[in-house]
Amino acid sequence: MLLSRLRLVTFDITGTLLKFKLTPGQQYGEISALYGINCDGNELSKHFKEHWHRMSLVHPNFGRDTGLGWEEWWRTLVKKTFKDTRANVDEKKLDEVAFHLIELYKVSTCWQLCDGVSGLLSYIRSKNIPMGVISNFDPRLHVTLTNIKLRHFFHFILTSYEAGFEKPDPKIFQEAMARSKLEGLKPEECLHIGDQVCYDYIGAKNSGWQAVIISDTEISSLKKNNPEIEPSHVFDSLFGLHKHFIQTSKEDIFSQKL
Repeated sequence: MLLSRLRLVTFDITGTLLKFKLTPGQQYGEISALYGINCDGNELSKHFKEHWHRMSLVHPNFGRDTGLGWEEWWRTLVKKTFKDTRANVDEKKLDEVAFHLIELYKVSTCWQLCDGVSGLLSYIRSKNIPMGVISNFDPRLHVTLTNIKLRHFFHFILTSYEAGFEKPDPKIFQEAMARSKLEGLKPEECLHIGDQVCYDYIGAKNSGWQAVIISDTEISSLKKNNPEIEPSHVFDSLFGLHKHFIQTSKEDIFSQKL
């Protein structure tokens, strides 16, 4: 995979460029304790996952098209998580906790960079290839990336909430091409990098894009459920992908001299 043949590179966010400093349950428990609500972090994580899946089914894309809206979506998820973890929680305190958490995930307090992020982004930028973000996320992402000092790397930030489509829908990849404003851009000139096989890899591939998966899972395990994955498209870290780009760039330059 040669960078010199690409005109656009996009990234997923959670699990690819950013990761949580604490699990949702630990983070929720830490904040709720400030309001006198003490809960077990593991129990909070369990109920968070349950309600995340339920909310995503009933109100997909953070409630964008069901009339709920992303802020109420998150407020509802937080409150349901705590109510299932600890009965008889004061409603007013829950509202305060929910507001605190919604705001907290805008800043760098909750997030840390995945290994190799800065080096890879700087390298791609040095090759004058525009970069963007395609993420199933709500509009807070713009502020989050600014606060964690990554926003300047990207030509555009495309969240599913603003686009109206979630990965793996090809429409969000098509919208990313439009947001790039690159004249005559073709799908095969675009590369998407993510950590989720369905949303990132298959979504991009079905849109005619090139795709890479960042995963430390054994390739044999990935291919068991997704036989269409090419082993050469899987890297165990951003460091590995960065090294690959450097090596193939050298080989490309050498072949041009022959």
